[in-house]
Order: sequence, then structure tokens, then C-alpha cells
Amino acid sequence: MSAAEDFNHQPVMLAEITKLFADAPAGTLVDATLGGGGHAEAILNAHSHLDILGIDQDVDALTAAMARLDAQRDRLRTSHRRFNEFSEALADHDITEISGALFDLGVSSPQLDRGDRGFSYRHDGPLDMRMNGDQQWSASDVVNGYGEYELGTVIKKYGDERFFKRISRAIVAARPINTTSELAEIVTSSIPAPARRTGGHPAKRTFQAIRIEVNGELDVLPDALDQAVEHTVPGGRIVVLSYHSGEDRIVKERFAFAAGACDCPHDLPCVCGAIQTVRLVRGVPKRATDEERSTNRRAASARLRVVERIEAVRKSDGLPVGSDAPSGLGY
Repeated sequence: MSAAEDFNHQPVMLAEITKLFADAPAGTLVDATLGGGGHAEAILNAHSHLDILGIDQDVDALTAAMARLDAQRDRLRTSHRRFNEFSEALADHDITEISGALFDLGVSSPQLDRGDRGFSYRHDGPLDMRMNGDQQWSASDVVNGYGEYELGTVIKKYGDERFFKRISRAIVAARPINTTSELAEIVTSSIPAPARRTGGHPAKRTFQAIRIEVNGELDVLPDALDQAVEHTVPGGRIVVLSYHSGEDRIVKERFAFAAGACDCPHDLPCVCGAIQTVRLVRGVPKRATDEERSTNRRAASARLRVVERIEAVRKSDGLPVGSDAPSGLGY
């Protein structure tokens, strides 16, 4: 199977995301997690005023996207980087300002479904889980190298797994573990039988946690979002799809900061120096429709958050950054 066929999956909330960029200023939109190019294809087809810079650390994904978008290659540029290298990816193509950005976080279905990538608890493969094959650190290092307490902390923090102690104890006792099937069986057998019958595959949360740890996904997300806001022109939008409570929490916090969140009392003027660079398009995350969630498994846990870039203003006086405060107001 070719890379393009391997990444032929259904993008989450495609119509909603495409519509969000309809009024974006003309220019370059950054798809910071290009994947197989599904979102990029729809945006290019719908919005002739936009071109795409696609970033991805997975070479297979870039190859698939370029094949899928071959007819529109004149409007597509790519960068083999991680999304926290956002500014560097722009510099690679002499871009300083963008019309917006899209982040579709998590792992794609094609990565999950290929056993040899080591992400899957359903298909046997090596304990890998690296999104970037050039990275040395893999799932095997976490599973076979972390102490029981450290491993349990990862499973609890990134997997929201309530049986994290039992699972980490069983993993350490079973070492060495060499394949995803071995790991999935150990995790499953560690969970009480009644709990296994609800919530999907019993190993799902543990595999998610190890994947996040291997790739440092939550560590790099805040800086990537900040860079996207910095480079987006007023009127452009930053759109994020997250699939894990930890991801969504970071997105919410960084967007709130960019929207000028401060700790000053609401009945007193802001004195903390907060600067607002975005407005929240949605105060709460949007979820996929019931219909989409029933047909696309990735959509089941998806949360969509959106901000729109504005001219930077000081929260203390509502003036654009760099402006002098009006005279006669006690400044």
C-alpha cells in the first residue's frame, strides 16, 4: 500500500473547519499537522484566496499529502518539522505573516492502524510510537526503562487511567516487553473484568499516555500555539482540534492568555500589564455531531476551539500597544 493510500482517512469536523477560514485574509494558511492532507484539500478547494504551508514531522504523512494534493501543488508548500518549530517552518519559505493556522492534534487513524508504527493496541508491532522516525526515544524506552512510580505517573497524567498503579506494577513485573500485543495483553489483564466491558479497548488510555510521553506532545504545544498567534495577521484565525483533556486544557489556557486574561479584580482597572491579541470565537469547545461521531471514531473525543487575531491592545486602557494613553485621564 502506498503512503497516499495509507493516509486516506476521514478528517474530523471537516465542514466546520473549512467554513471557519472563509473570511480569512488572503495569504498563507499554516496546517501545522498536515497529516494526509484532508483538511488542507478541503480548504484549498473552498477558498481560492488561500494557499497552504503544511508542517508535519512524519515523512510518510508529508508524502501522502503531496500525492493527494498534487493537482494543487502550486498552492502547497511543506516543511518536515515539528509544529513547535512553527517560526522556523515559516522562515524556510520566507514567510513572516500568515492568514491563520490549523492544529489537528493527536495521532491519525493511518498511524494507529499500521502495526509496524507501534501505536496500535489492536495490531501487533514493535514498541515504537514515534511520530518522527528519526527520533531515537521510543515506547520501548518508556515501557522497559521507567520505574514503577514514574510509569504510573505517566499513565495517570496522560491517560486519565484510574487503574494506573495496577497497570504500571504489572508492566514492570512482565519486563522485558517487546511488542504492542504483549503490552496490550498485560494492560488488559491488569484491569478488573467489570471495567473492561465499558469505555472501549482496555489498553486505549495506557497506549495514549505512552504515545504522548514518547513524543513530548504536551510539552511543545504551548509554544507552538503562541508562535501561531504571533505570526497571524488581524482577522486571521487559529483553529485547534484536541482529543485529550490535557491537550484541551493547554489550548484553553494559551487562548485565554492571548485574549488578555488577568487576575485583577473585575471592578477595578487592570494593572497587571495584560495584552489582548485575540478574541475568543467560541467560549466553550465545539463537539462533533452525533452523526459524525458514530461514523468517524476520531471525532468521538474531538474538541474544537477557535480564536481570531486582533490588533494588540492593552487591557488596562483599551489602546493599541505602542499608543500613548490619552491625556487628562490621570496617566
